[in-house]
Order: sequence, then C-alpha cells, then structure tokens
Amino acid sequence: MGLERGLRRLGVPIDKRNIWEDPDAAAVVRSVARGHETVPTVVVGDVAMVNPRVNDVLAAIRTEAPHLEPAETPNASGVLDRIFGN
Repeated sequence: MGLERGLRRLGVPIDKRNIWEDPDAAAVVRSVARGHETVPTVVVGDVAMVNPRVNDVLAAIRTEAPHLEPAETPNASGVLDRIFGN
C-alpha cells in the first residue's frame, strides 16, 4: 500500500508540498535526504524520514504530534502487511 493512501485511510492529515514548485520545501527535503530530492520525505515535528512506512509515520506522530494520532491503527496481521511492512 502506498504511504499516502495508507495515511489517508487512517484519517491522518497530510500537508503535501510540491518540491519542484516550492523551493523551501525542496531545501528541507535535500537537507534530510543527503542532498537528494527524494520523495516521499515526511516531517513530523522534529522527526524527518525518507521513504517511511506507515508505521514509521505513526510512531513519529505518537511522539511528536499525539493530537494527530488516528483512533484506528493498521492491523499488521495481513499477508501484504507482513510482506511490505506497512
């Protein structure tokens, strides 16, 4: 499952930035991704992640923005979840 789709399914608010149209967003991504413009790059509070899994983002939300934590969390018992780690 894609990161954005997984987060939206859980009701996590997403603030997307187009790094090719927003130079400030591009600078943030490059600072996190060792100079590369790698997407998705996710920033939650003081935590920045390149190509994170849904569970990685949820863990960051728990520590950095608990008010955004969804009531429902993903069930890792499914076959696809076990394979892809989402």
